[in-house]
Amino acid sequence: MTFVVTENCIKCKFTDCVDVCPVDCFHEGPNFLVIDPDECIDCSLCEPECPAHAIYSEDEVPPAQSNFIELNKELSKIWPVLTEVKKPSDDAEEWKDKPEKLQYLER
Repeated sequence: MTFVVTENCIKCKFTDCVDVCPVDCFHEGPNFLVIDPDECIDCSLCEPECPAHAIYSEDEVPPAQSNFIELNKELSKIWPVLTEVKKPSDDAEEWKDKPEKLQYLER
């Protein structure tokens, strides 16, 4: 089992989750983070740290966001590993709870 970053991270990119992760499973894209399922050790430390509530255990991903399981796997293979906390986007708070953000995902 692994953890999955879902839609609410898009255009926010809070990195509080990276700070608590004991392994290097987070990868950073232009406006989204993903978790490499092959590196995640299912420790669950990241989930409560996410200010956007965008991280779920794979078996608890909302059905409407199940496509993010495969998206995390795919993008973690091409995006660089993120090992340090970074400042979120300037407008992260404005984007945090907006619905239907997949259209804004930058690859």
